[in-house]
Amino acid sequence: MNVLEATRLGKRYGGTWALRECSLAIPAGHVAALVGPNGAGKTTLLNLAAGLATPSAGAIAVLGGETPGSPVALDGIAFVAQGTSLYGNLSAADMLHLTRNLNHRFDQPYAETRLGDLGIPLKRKAARLSGGQQAQLALTLALARRPRLLVLDEPVAMLDPISRHDFMATVLTATVDDGVSVLLSSHVLAELERVADYLILLSRGRVQVAGKIDDLLATHRVLTGPAAEVARYSSQWNVVHTRGGGAQAHLLVRAAAADPLPPSWESRTVGLEELALAYLREPGAAALPGPARDGAQNLQSGQRPQVMK
Repeated sequence: MNVLEATRLGKRYGGTWALRECSLAIPAGHVAALVGPNGAGKTTLLNLAAGLATPSAGAIAVLGGETPGSPVALDGIAFVAQGTSLYGNLSAADMLHLTRNLNHRFDQPYAETRLGDLGIPLKRKAARLSGGQQAQLALTLALARRPRLLVLDEPVAMLDPISRHDFMATVLTATVDDGVSVLLSSHVLAELERVADYLILLSRGRVQVAGKIDDLLATHRVLTGPAAEVARYSSQWNVVHTRGGGAQAHLLVRAAAADPLPPSWESRTVGLEELALAYLREPGAAALPGPARDGAQNLQSGQRPQVMK
């Protein structure tokens, strides 16, 4: 089952497209990281998935074919927006009571136990909690609804490192123990590398990369060699991004580890942060399925396919 499917999805605000020609399918059971610069369309995509906005073009379905915003979808998706969306004048206990009354399903014992384990007083007003405590309260309210899909929009942006770590640990536990699928938008790539196993990279309102992180890392390499030879060999390699200084050049390419290299070149593996930054710097480079040479031919012919792994 796919927890989210989009086909040529687009959202326009006035004359500006916030999201355009977005096609992807996210399988259930993953922590999917949604990465991109400001204005890339991340929040727009999350709002469409949660039923908080309607498409201007294309189609979107959640939870195996449900319409976002439908009763089934609302019951199965929990959304934690940036800023946690808590009522500051209500206590933690009041927030539990309010959320329980507004939802068909709410695990009150789980919520109370979890807040107790975190040392969050039930009688304290939300406005008097620390930033980390507010984030954990919002996450507890979401998880106590026992969702099938947890959607998180920049939940750790304002948190200190320890609070970020604790928040992400809870998200990972929910995935492993309760089978919750997660779609998480964040700029903190180091945190995403620790918890995410699926990547969607948006740039300028379009999907640049979508796939399992292990698969993407296995099909990309960093090649280092003489800068003078880049022009000679670049047509043979599916180059995503090039950087250099002096006599040496570093190329991030779509290639398998076993692909042969000239004697003067070396190859190494790539990390998630390095991969994401390369595609953000080169928004016209879409990751391609299959052998790198097939992708190179497609790019040379002017095609810009999007990858669904």
